Parts: sequence; C-alpha cells; structure tokens
Amino acid sequence: MSMLRSRRTIALISVAALALLFAAYRYWQGPKVPGYRIESRPLVQTVVATGRVVAVSRAQVGSEITGVVVERRVKEGDKVAPGDVLVVLRSDQLSAQVREAEAALDQLRRSARPQAAVALRQAEVQLEQARREAERRRELLKRQAISREDAEQAEQAETLARAAVDKARLAAASLAQGKSEEAVVRERLQSARAALAKSVVRSEVSGTVLTRNAEPGDLVQPGRVLFEIARSGDTELLVPLDEKNLGVLSLGQLAQCVADAFPARIFPARVSFIAPGIDAQRGSVDIRLKVDPVPAFLRQDMTVSVNIETGRRDKTLVVPNDALFDVQGDSARLMAIRDGKIKNLAVTLGLRGLAMSEILSGAGQGEQVVMNAAKTLKEGERVRLIEQALPEIDNTSVRNELPVNLN
Repeated sequence: MSMLRSRRTIALISVAALALLFAAYRYWQGPKVPGYRIESRPLVQTVVATGRVVAVSRAQVGSEITGVVVERRVKEGDKVAPGDVLVVLRSDQLSAQVREAEAALDQLRRSARPQAAVALRQAEVQLEQARREAERRRELLKRQAISREDAEQAEQAETLARAAVDKARLAAASLAQGKSEEAVVRERLQSARAALAKSVVRSEVSGTVLTRNAEPGDLVQPGRVLFEIARSGDTELLVPLDEKNLGVLSLGQLAQCVADAFPARIFPARVSFIAPGIDAQRGSVDIRLKVDPVPAFLRQDMTVSVNIETGRRDKTLVVPNDALFDVQGDSARLMAIRDGKIKNLAVTLGLRGLAMSEILSGAGQGEQVVMNAAKTLKEGERVRLIEQALPEIDNTSVRNELPVNLN
C-alpha cells in the first residue's frame, strides 16, 4: 500500500515538474501577440472621393433691355438650340419706333428725293434765265443803252441763281439713293429693328435649361440672369480632392463612379483635368473626370462618388497598415519577429491605401510582423505570433477621402 502511494507521489511530482518546465519555457518564449505574415498579392490603389455632375460650361442668359415679360416659352429641363425663343418682352414702344423709321425712309423715297430733284431743275432754269439776262445787259452797257448799275444788278442775280443751283444740287445729292440722308434713315431703322429684336430673348447655344428666373409680368433689366443653360457636349464630374493625393494623380486614370441617387448603377469615367492651383481655404485640388458614355440617368449637379485607380500591381509584397508606425512619406517602421525576438525594421513603401501597403524594401516574403506593436513591444523582446489573415477588401487598397463641401 505504501509502495502504491509512493508511486503516485512520484507521478504527481513529475507532472508538476513538467508543468513548471513547460510554463518556464512558455515564459521564456514571451507573450502571444497578434500579427501577420508578409505575402505577395495583387494590389490596386485607389482614391475615393465625392463630387458632382457638371457640364463642360454653362451659359447665363439675360435681357439687353428693360422690359416686362409677356411670355416664357421654356422651363427647367427643356432642350434648346441656337435661336430658340426663351422669353418675349412687351415691345409696343419699340415697334412704334420701327414703324416711324420705316415711314421716314418711305417719305425720303416718295417725297423728299423727288422734291429735291424738282428744286434742282427749277434752280437750273432760273440760273439759265439770269445768265441770259446778265449777258443781254452787258451788251446794252457796251452800247451805253443802260447804266452800269443795271448791268451789275443782272450779274448779281446770276451769282445768286448759281448759288441756288449749287445748294439744290447738294440737297439732291444728299437725298440720292445710298447717300448720307438715306444712310442716316436706314441706320435709324436698323437701330430700331435691333432694339425690337432684343425684346425676344433667344438662346445662343445648344443645351439644357438648368434654371429659370423669369415669369410673365416680371420686370427684367440688363444684368439679371433669366436662364442658365448647360451647354451640350461632354459631361464631366467635378471632384475636389485633398491635396495630399496630388502626387498619385495623373491624366487618363480610370475611375468607377456611382451616383448617390442610383447606387446600383456603376459607370466609368477618366481623369481629364487636374487644376493647376490649390484651394488654400479647403486644402484641396479640383479634378475633372470625363464621362463617356454618359448614362441616361445622370442629371446636372448630382452627387457622385468616384473611385479613381491611381496604381496597380499584379503581384507584390503587402503588409496591413496596422502593422506600420512612424510613417513619414514613403518610409515607415514595423516590428518583425526573427528567431522569436522583436526586430525593429525600417521599410520603404510603394502603393499605399486604407487597408494595406506595398513593401518595396526592408522586409521580405514570409516575414512575420506584429500589429499595433509600436507602443507595447521593444526590440529584442521575445514574443509568440498569433497569425492573423490579411485583410480581404477585394484585393484593393484605398486612399479614402471624406466628402468635401462643394459650396
């Protein structure tokens, strides 16, 4: 019996000793820490932001004259072409001015011009009579049949008649077709017709009416915008991005877009413009994306989310961002596990995003790295890795942008 107890005691002591040895070994190995193993994977870097639908340009239409609206012919959403009537203003006075100018031109043709021709002929007849009378009296003076005073009076009458002819000739010339008087009347008529034409406000461009600010009865004046028209042409997306993303943007980059009103309808776009300057107040840079083809559901000023592809790797070393610390530009540090001990490594980053980043140098395939280790672990400390799966976000790394106030 005593021997049985001794065996049990020895067994218990052995188990306890093994447990202590195992515990000591585990303590020697260090605490368990979560982390990852660097792997090669496809990686796509994108910039996500919010923008709005804009036309290539807009035309603001107003009236060149002051007047009262009598008719509005278009509303928001209507398609217009050059020459289409948008609004009609009251034109009674302008029409009267046109009729007055037309009457003046008709009076010139039918009355003033013929009267001037008759007056010229009469003056020429009177001049001929005065010339003959002056010649006759000069002959009489030579024979001393009349006094010199009588001869001088005849010569003076001839001079006055010649001046009358010159005056009548000038008057007839000014009233002749295409000359100064007719030109003045025609200019007055043209001016009156131009003013009358301004009472009908027409579109100068092809496009879509966005806004209207005129109703029958309204008094409109020059400088007031009555309609805003989005010109026909390419449809674009205006997207303000944080200036920190400027280094990864370039013309021609593809984007996947979705309108907030139609979240299930994704459509493509391409970066077509990057503003040369930065908005100092918002710290943003405006970019434009050309949409082609244009979905039928897109409307002016719609809010749209865009996902711009700024970089792609078919296969590259990636590490989750929560394993990085002291990130400065393309340089960062991470805590690796080598021979069971923490090793502080400096790495160079390539493509970067919200979930994962590309490792260009400093760490290799299969390297074990600790997540969130910067504040809790020190170099040389022993640890045991609890390996976590790499994030799965459709193998896409995203530079996320918060929505930007577009006002």
